[in-house]
Amino acid sequence: MKKLIFASAMLMAAFTATASVTVYYNDSTVLYEQENEYKEIKISEIPKEVMDNIHKDYGDYKVVKAYKSDKGNYRLDMKTQDGIGLTASFTGEGKLIKIYS
Repeated sequence: MKKLIFASAMLMAAFTATASVTVYYNDSTVLYEQENEYKEIKISEIPKEVMDNIHKDYGDYKVVKAYKSDKGNYRLDMKTQDGIGLTASFTGEGKLIKIYS
């Protein structure tokens, strides 16, 4: 009986693992991500060099919304002509940091 109770406790402990969760707040103008604050900007405010580097690798995507962090990085919501969406972060030089979806 003690072995059964011990085995049950071990199973419950295995299924209750903890994980860290990143929470994103979106109030339509500001996105917070791991201590970076992104503010919505106009697409025309993205420097031409950054857009050229992004279009070199992601030419099929059109930028729908743009955000700029206080550190000079960009987070862009993009879509293809087929409606496939993608959100990605780029450095101030247009190098990919992370793809979100």
